[in-house]
Amino acid sequence: MRLTTKGRFAVTAMLDLALRHQHGPVTLAGIGQRQSISLSYLEQLFGKLRRHALVESVRGPGGGYCLARPSDKVSVADIILAVDEPLDATLCGGMENCQEDKRCMTHDLWATLNEKLYEYLNSVTLRDLVNQQRAKDGSVTVLIDRRRAAARKAVSLPA
Repeated sequence: MRLTTKGRFAVTAMLDLALRHQHGPVTLAGIGQRQSISLSYLEQLFGKLRRHALVESVRGPGGGYCLARPSDKVSVADIILAVDEPLDATLCGGMENCQEDKRCMTHDLWATLNEKLYEYLNSVTLRDLVNQQRAKDGSVTVLIDRRRAAARKAVSLPA
């Protein structure tokens, strides 16, 4: 099992959208520029995300994409599955024919991993990722502000 670029980019693009959606529709060009993802690739991904009712498109000047559901109702698993990313660690795709049309000895191990992976990705929402990112950005801002204040204080001290 591996999570391909398609799944990673889809989650990254949806997180970018969720971070900015309160200001109105977000353009794919903007997402592409901020996340270093090609526009044509984003168009393919967002077509699938739209068909799975995760995003809505807004046409015209000032158009772009918006979340189709609240961010706490969109899981990472929803996003990955919407872009046709399989969450399967078995060699047989769950068909139980991985070793000469028979079930291999480790099938249950990989099937259980699939279940646990899906449970985890389904438990993480877009809102969780947004909150995590904002907390990270906030801590950086606080650190920068503290350093600036310390630098100003150091400069204003008499020699």
